[in-house]
Amino acid sequence: MRKNYLDNLRNLVILLLFPVHTFMVWNDFGLKFYIWGGENKVLSTLIVLVNPWFMPLLFVIAGISARFSLEKRTVKEFCRERVNKLLIPFVAGTILLVPIQTFYARKFFYGYDGSIIENMQYFFTHVTDFSGYDGGFTPGHLWFILFLFLISLISLIFQKYIPFERVWDKVGKMKAWMVIGLFIPVWLLYYVGNIGGYSIGKNLILYLLGYYVLGNDSIMEKLERNVRWITTIWIVLEIVLGIAYYQHSYYGDFGVNLVGWFGVLVILTLGKCFLDRKTAFTRYFRKASFPIYILHQSILVALAYYVLNGFEQLVLQIILILFGSFILTVLCYQIIKYVPVVRKLLGAG
Repeated sequence: MRKNYLDNLRNLVILLLFPVHTFMVWNDFGLKFYIWGGENKVLSTLIVLVNPWFMPLLFVIAGISARFSLEKRTVKEFCRERVNKLLIPFVAGTILLVPIQTFYARKFFYGYDGSIIENMQYFFTHVTDFSGYDGGFTPGHLWFILFLFLISLISLIFQKYIPFERVWDKVGKMKAWMVIGLFIPVWLLYYVGNIGGYSIGKNLILYLLGYYVLGNDSIMEKLERNVRWITTIWIVLEIVLGIAYYQHSYYGDFGVNLVGWFGVLVILTLGKCFLDRKTAFTRYFRKASFPIYILHQSILVALAYYVLNGFEQLVLQIILILFGSFILTVLCYQIIKYVPVVRKLLGAG
């Protein structure tokens, strides 16, 4: 049976990327962004409060959803679906969309005045730090799509030798504090396959914990019964992290992963309590969320270039980039829905 709260949470997290990536235009992390308006500590702290849990939550949801998917699909059908939904959009997006971001980054930082076609040649022939802020090659925000594809396939090995049904009863007997203690492997595996802060190890364990643990109804019921004190701890940790970053620029691995795991547990539990219903929002974004994810950052970066060059007032810049990119992205999605080839390339089919 489809869990509507998983769809709703996935949709909300993807929509959260619009403010997060808008605020990245003013981050003070030392990495800048494709378009950068200078350091702003308040906006950077808001990113820090959200960043520990919103992408991990997507991997956990993907793991839970994979278990339900494999109940009604063969492994071959599951792999085919992963190729169509993840691999093809990743390749298409990397070729067609990500170079747009590096094009505007070169224009903004280096005064590049060449064509976008010439920039694409540069994009595919220059590899630097994989950020793309200098115009060089990068998967951009599509790292998530690539990681999810690889992790989905790797996890099939675990699922073959440790079927969910074999461990269902044992997992269901875990106490709430034991589930919280799973933060330890999440934190330790952060250092495995870590490429510029994007960790294959951490995201793989998050996916598997979704598949084996947080997809277990008994575990979710225990988290519901303990949600008040778990939520209280999470809020306190968020406040501490926010103060530590705002005042001392602290963003340590231990604290971030701890806040992130508590955030995943709390938001998943509250979502099950309050968002487990099908609405017009659910129906629309169930198909739209991944294409919107793929489209959004290229549109946002291009818009930010013109907004920062055309307007000076910070609040107005934020409003124009945030809401403008959302509207333009949804409009683009509405158009590609009716173009079969593009729809398939961007996973909107």
